[in-house]
Amino acid sequence: MRTSTDFSPLYRSFIGFDHLAGLIDKASRADKQSSYPPYNVELLAEDQYRITMAIAGFSQEDIDIESKENSLIIIGTKKVSDDKTTNTRKFLHQGIAERNFERKFQLGDHVKVIGAFMENGLLHVDLQREIPEALKPRKIAINGKSLLNER
Repeated sequence: MRTSTDFSPLYRSFIGFDHLAGLIDKASRADKQSSYPPYNVELLAEDQYRITMAIAGFSQEDIDIESKENSLIIIGTKKVSDDKTTNTRKFLHQGIAERNFERKFQLGDHVKVIGAFMENGLLHVDLQREIPEALKPRKIAINGKSLLNER
């Protein structure tokens, strides 16, 4: 079975997209993340996104959110209590998972985390793509003569 894709034909006409091959390779690796906790990714507006994670049983103090380079990492760590009253609970059925987790998201260029909030057992992380002025499309005037020769 073939595990990698040859992107060399694309390099002939797409310049500067080398990192996409790495992203596709990373996404197709066998070591997939677990499906816990479940999450949604929403498009709220043209350049606004929201990640919503179901984290029942976790408090704000149990969650760490870190954004570095082009990745977002959300870590949930349940504190182990030494209190005897909480350790004496006996479940007949435990369907609400309260295990630790780490979820990584690869962010696109210029996508920034603008905030996070918890509501009704859901963690919401809001993101926005902020394209710098220098990278936005601009009109190029046709002057009739080269500006390079005027020096």
